[in-house]
Amino acid sequence: MAANLIGEFLRARREQVRPEDVGITVNSHRRVPGLRRDELALLAGISTEYYTRLEQGRDRNPSAQVLDAVARALGLDREASAHLHDLADPAHRRRRAPRRTERVRPTVTQLVASWDRTPAYVQGRYLDVLTSNRMAVALSPIYTPGTNLLRAALLDPAAQALLDVSEWNIGGLIASLRAAAGADVDDPRLTELVGELSVKSDVFRRLWSRHHVRPQPGGGVHHMHHPQVGEMELRYDKFVVAGAEDQLLVIYQAEPASRSAEALALLSALAGDMA
Repeated sequence: MAANLIGEFLRARREQVRPEDVGITVNSHRRVPGLRRDELALLAGISTEYYTRLEQGRDRNPSAQVLDAVARALGLDREASAHLHDLADPAHRRRRAPRRTERVRPTVTQLVASWDRTPAYVQGRYLDVLTSNRMAVALSPIYTPGTNLLRAALLDPAAQALLDVSEWNIGGLIASLRAAAGADVDDPRLTELVGELSVKSDVFRRLWSRHHVRPQPGGGVHHMHHPQVGEMELRYDKFVVAGAEDQLLVIYQAEPASRSAEALALLSALAGDMA
């Protein structure tokens, strides 16, 4: 995975740029998807020979100015541009010691468990549920600690029935996974997850190969169809857990006095009865 990080990224993103979108006339005999290397080099203001060396991994120390020029030519947004710079940083490319098992501080686990009417859970760097409360599990078994949210969204029919798992949303999860990984693609946990999903899911394999990078949003709305309480529209917010590397606290809420609030209150009662 880590042999030529810059080249893999540049090639994947180059193939997604439509020539006509950058003012290049396309003829019927074109053989490659997206831009050719010489076309991208021209747009970036560098030589084709130099860009070829960069994409082939033969130039491992490009300047920040060159990377910015290539990012502009590719139309990369701020997050993707920052990711390109990270891939080119020798400090990021050094092999790191394996990460320790992700653990949630006991006080955070206690706080989450104390909310008996609010679904909440903590997710880790690679979208693993690390801890959750009774309401979150009542909302869906996918919020049980130990579940990987991306794996569930791709492979678990129960998760697909509950949540909107359109390709756009799946793409967002995959882009956030790549953003979290950065240049640290030899992390054993990531390697295991990417390997498994690449074998089991054509959708994952195709979207992962696009090298899109997008950090997770701080909040949004989930439309859910719960088998016991019916349709719900729940707002979610994500908060960084201070002092814990890449952990996010996720909280669901319903609009006060709404049909969704009534459904959430009923779910709370049902969860209490099952306790």
